[in-house]
Amino acid sequence: MSRKIVMGLLVCDHVADRFQHLDGDYPAIFPALFARIGTAVEWRIYEVSAGEFPAVIDECDAYMTTGSRASAYEARDWIIRLKQFIRVLYRSGIPLIGICFGHQVIAEALGGRVAKATTGWGVGVHPVTVDCREEWMEPFEPTPGLLYLHQDQVVELPPGAVNLGHSDHCPVAIYRIDQQILCIQAHPELSRPYLAAVLEDRRPLIGDAKVDAALAVLSNPTHELAIARWIVRFLRRG
Repeated sequence: MSRKIVMGLLVCDHVADRFQHLDGDYPAIFPALFARIGTAVEWRIYEVSAGEFPAVIDECDAYMTTGSRASAYEARDWIIRLKQFIRVLYRSGIPLIGICFGHQVIAEALGGRVAKATTGWGVGVHPVTVDCREEWMEPFEPTPGLLYLHQDQVVELPPGAVNLGHSDHCPVAIYRIDQQILCIQAHPELSRPYLAAVLEDRRPLIGDAKVDAALAVLSNPTHELAIARWIVRFLRRG
C-alpha cells in the first residue's frame, strides 16, 4: 500500500455543535491528523451511525472507525450492523483501524468484551507503556503520551488478538489482530482545547476530582504524530 491510501472513515458520532468551532467535526479532524505527517490519503466518509455503509466492501483500501458517545455493547440497529460489517471486513482481509469506540466495537464484534472501567472515567493525558514492540512502531516511543476520554474499555480481547500496550488505568490500550486490525483506546485525533472544553462540559458526569486531575496534566507531552505514523506503517506493511 505504498500509493495513496483510500481510507473509509466509519463515522460513529459527531462533535457537538457547540464544540465544532474548535476543530470541526470528525470528517475534518481525522484527515487533519494524517495531513500533519504528510501522508497522502483519499478519505471516503460513511455516516454509519445514520445507517450509511459502503455499497461495496472493497471500495476502500482500509477503514477507520471513530469514537462515539454510544457504548459498543448497546443493541442499537447501527451498532449491530457495524459489528456485522466488521466481521465481513475481517473475513475479507481488509485492514481496519479502531479508535476509542472503534477499538471497543471491533473487540465486541470479534468475540471480545467491553464494559465500564472499574477505575471510572479515563481522561486527560496518559502514557501508554508499549509491552510488545513491533517493527511498524517507528519512530519508536516506549511510553507515548496520548489524550483519553472514555468510560468503557475492552476487558476481554477477541480470540487471536495481541495486547501491545497498557496505560495506568487501561489494561488494553493498544491491540492488533494479525497484521490486519489495529486498535487504540486513546484519541490521537483530538486536540487539547477540544478535550478541555468537553471535560468542563461533562464535569457533572465525570466528577470534579477526575476533571481537575485531567486538566492538570493536559499540557504534558503527547505523541499523536508518532501514533499516526505507526498506523500508516501498519497499513502499508499489511
